[in-house]
Amino acid sequence: MKILDSKAFLTRAGKSLAFTSLGLGGAPLGDLFERLDQQTAHDTILTAYRSGIRVFDTSPHYGNGLSEARFGAALRDLPRDAFLLSTKVGRRMDPFTQPAPARADVTSPGFAGGFPHRAMFDYSYDGTMRSIEQSLLRTGLSRFDILMIHDCDVWTQGADMIDQRFKEAMDGAYKALDRLRSEGTVAAIGVGVNEADICERFARAGDFDVMMLAGRYSLLEQPALASFLPLAEQKSIGILLAGVFNSGILATGAVPGATYNYTAAPADIMTRVGRIEAVCQRHGVTLRQAALGFALHHPAVVTLVLGAVKPGEMEANVADAQIAIPPALWSELKREGLLDAAAPTG
Repeated sequence: MKILDSKAFLTRAGKSLAFTSLGLGGAPLGDLFERLDQQTAHDTILTAYRSGIRVFDTSPHYGNGLSEARFGAALRDLPRDAFLLSTKVGRRMDPFTQPAPARADVTSPGFAGGFPHRAMFDYSYDGTMRSIEQSLLRTGLSRFDILMIHDCDVWTQGADMIDQRFKEAMDGAYKALDRLRSEGTVAAIGVGVNEADICERFARAGDFDVMMLAGRYSLLEQPALASFLPLAEQKSIGILLAGVFNSGILATGAVPGATYNYTAAPADIMTRVGRIEAVCQRHGVTLRQAALGFALHHPAVVTLVLGAVKPGEMEANVADAQIAIPPALWSELKREGLLDAAAPTG
């Protein structure tokens, strides 16, 4: 399997980071949908590395720290300068209290397993520094390359709390991360959220190197294209795209039980995906391959962050991302009104 292409990215602090076109996302490795055994998780991370992937992303949220611990266990024996590791801030863990029950008024998913520690939202300056300290202890590493403010969006916080959380994040977490960047403790800082308009709000409020956007720029939907992605290009913000399968349906197709945004896909989404898949089949390309190929085309994108829970899934992601997509496929999708006419595809 050939080594993945990489994109050089210059941070605000003048450090050059090499992003491979694919990265490994750590949410599934935190027992997102099912409890995973330690050895399989370990093997999945090392398979990604052996396949040429050099970008690894995690968060305290993923299994209440379990994902970070698994990444640390797998990556500690590798040369530290041979990979990029990102984690996030906005939650700190209380190991003496059981996790809170899932909320019904927000969409952000819970986890099937993970550590028995309670997560507490904390976007304050001190809470951010404590969160980073906890993350370093869980991974057993001495540094992170990228730190991102996590889940400060309506998806997670709810519409009634987002303005308060945004202010907390800019007054606290952003100042902490900006200080660490200026001191050279971390190379790049950013935001990881599920909404393009929230990305844009942060981009206009602060000076960020990167942003992780989940689900809002994919073969299925492109709301980020109108305003946020042009702004990211203008401000030289590198985009890490997550959720490019929209939590499942662009990987499985419009089959019974297909998921969209972590819930059962509604009828209109099933119909649209079915039409997209029919076009893909006419051009000899799978839906998964087209989803990856499309997401990689935007010039602001520095990497696609894909989840996997088995070595074979990681190998399949790498293989599918290297398939050449016929330009005629994109043209037909645009003619059929299934793809934004302004979307970069070449």
